[in-house]
Amino acid sequence: MPQPTAPATDDDYLDNPILPKFWVQDRDVIDSKLAGFRDAPPVFLREDRVESVVGLEPGPGAWVITQYDLILEMSKTPEVFSSARGVTVLDTPPEVVEFFSSMIAMDDPRHARLRKLVSAGFTPRILALLEDSITEVSRSIIADVAERGSCDFVVDVAAKLPLIIVCDLMGVPRSQVDFVFDQTNIILGSSDPEYAPPGGDIVGALLGAGGSLAELMTSLAESKIGSDSQDDLTSILVNAEVDGEKLSFSEIASFFILLVVAGNETTRNSIAWALQYLTENPDQRAIWQNDVAGVTPTAIEEVVRLASPVTYMRRSALQDTTLGGVEIAEGDKLAMFYLAANRDPVMFEDPLRFDVRRDPNRHIGFGGPGPHFCLGAHLARREIGVLYRELFDALPDIEATGAPDILQASFIHGIKHLDASFTPRSVSV
Repeated sequence: MPQPTAPATDDDYLDNPILPKFWVQDRDVIDSKLAGFRDAPPVFLREDRVESVVGLEPGPGAWVITQYDLILEMSKTPEVFSSARGVTVLDTPPEVVEFFSSMIAMDDPRHARLRKLVSAGFTPRILALLEDSITEVSRSIIADVAERGSCDFVVDVAAKLPLIIVCDLMGVPRSQVDFVFDQTNIILGSSDPEYAPPGGDIVGALLGAGGSLAELMTSLAESKIGSDSQDDLTSILVNAEVDGEKLSFSEIASFFILLVVAGNETTRNSIAWALQYLTENPDQRAIWQNDVAGVTPTAIEEVVRLASPVTYMRRSALQDTTLGGVEIAEGDKLAMFYLAANRDPVMFEDPLRFDVRRDPNRHIGFGGPGPHFCLGAHLARREIGVLYRELFDALPDIEATGAPDILQASFIHGIKHLDASFTPRSVSV
């Protein structure tokens, strides 16, 4: 394994995509640096300093993997590149990894067992039931801001829809939505000064937020025991049995944390980046708005490709191997940078261009092929498509004003705030 390097300098922070500050640079600068990584063999880079994080020691670093073909190779060989040691580069205790990451931080056969049980609730019937809810919630959110003429698009629109839908899906009362929103910001935004915990105790803050969400879900799950309802995912999961096995309360709570954090944050940021891309590309906006039904399917895929809301996923080598011409040692960490791969010119023609009719578009914004492809991809697509259908109808001239306020994080490609303006109007729900 490569040895740890000296403490990071300011230049290291700006040249290392594993470190959060890399991602708050100008987008053109980021893309130029990512292109340099793609043009070279994989490189081993240091991790962030975590001396102030209670209970954690600095790790040596990880291999930065940016090429599309290499990430596909890794995704298809989970027997070599394991998920079970964590999905972020930071090394945390196994119980913490499992608590926050659920089945995305597991290998088969355990991963397959849990995914099979959870899939019992992700049926076409459940997703169809949510269709009306997605439309109703989208219209309500838009109506709340329509008369103002301006809003923070992330806080007032993009963040609300996926969070409410996830809570509806799980049967969490609407009265708890703001509470859940606050906890997810703590979990995924701890590297950003706006969300950083007082005193720098990141682990303590993460465990506190995760524990609060787990307590909420455990209480809800206990109330669903014996229910024959098929209208919410918690009732289905509590009572589901596949091959004689059932989910424990802790497994359901862990899955809820995964769903409400990953499902909410990634869809939120796809929605937010979409408005930014549409504002910057009025020609593509016109194409989408003039044929909403026809263009929405390809437009959604293009948004997810370019936004790549999950910037990277970690894997750990289970054996000595070779990847991209470099020797990888057993135990080495590798960061698969989906965002960089989704801009790989070998795979995508003119990859930095936002093209709502791009076809084919074999992006990996929902993860690479293999056992860990995103279980909620269909739900995310529905949410993005329905919200923009309703926006184009109710606020046809909405646009971003000013630069997006970017989340300082390497794992999530997020926008914290995005000012938007539009012609004020009254919108009925």
